Amino acid sequence: MNIEQARFNMIEQQIRPWDVLDLNVLALLAMVRREDFVPAAYQALAFVDCEVPLGHGQVMLTPKVEARLLQEAQVQRHERVLEIGAGSGFMAALLAHRAQSVITLEKLPALAQLATANLRRAGVLNASVREMDGSRGLSGDGPFDVIMLSGSVPEVPQALLDQLKPGGRLLAIVGQEPVMHGVRITRLSATALQSQDLFDTVAPRLSGFDEPSRFSF
Repeated sequence: MNIEQARFNMIEQQIRPWDVLDLNVLALLAMVRREDFVPAAYQALAFVDCEVPLGHGQVMLTPKVEARLLQEAQVQRHERVLEIGAGSGFMAALLAHRAQSVITLEKLPALAQLATANLRRAGVLNASVREMDGSRGLSGDGPFDVIMLSGSVPEVPQALLDQLKPGGRLLAIVGQEPVMHGVRITRLSATALQSQDLFDTVAPRLSGFDEPSRFSF
C-alpha cells in the first residue's frame, strides 16, 4: 500500500466531502500519522471509511467524523482541552497540535496504556492520559476551553457542561441508535448554553456512560 496516497485519498474522498474545509485541519490530518495509532491487526483499515476496533467494545471513529469534530471544536493555541475517551490516543494527538494542553481520560486500563504509548511514540508532549471514568469530567483541573467526547453518549452529563469556560465548546455524538447527532454546545455565559446539531451519524457508546431509564413511575 502506498501510505501517502492512501492518506491523500482519505482526505480528498472521505473528509473534504463531509464539509471539512478548514485548511489547517486538513493540513494537520495530512501530517499526523493515523496509521501509528491503529492497532497492528487493523493496519489495513487505517485510512478506510470505517470504525477501527480497539477491543473492549471501543473503536476509533471514522476519519470523517474525527475530522468534523476537530474542525467544529475550533481549538486555539492558548486553550486547554479535556477529552473523554482516549481510545488509541489519535484524537488527543490531533487536539494537542492545536491546543496549549490536552488531558484525555480513559476508563479502560488497556486503552489508557495504548494511548499513553502511542502519544509518547509520536512525540506528543502536551497531552497526558489519565486512567479514570470520564463521565464526570475532571472538575479539579477545570474549567476547560474545549471538551471533546470521542464516542457517543445518550445525553451530555451536566457535570461536563459545568466544566466549560464561558466561550467554551463541548463536542459530542448524542442520541440513541439509529438516530444520533454530532452536536456542539457552547457556553455563552455562566448561566446560558447554546446547542447546535452539526451532522447525523451513529457511533458506539463511550465506556462509563449509562443509558437513561426507559421506565417512568
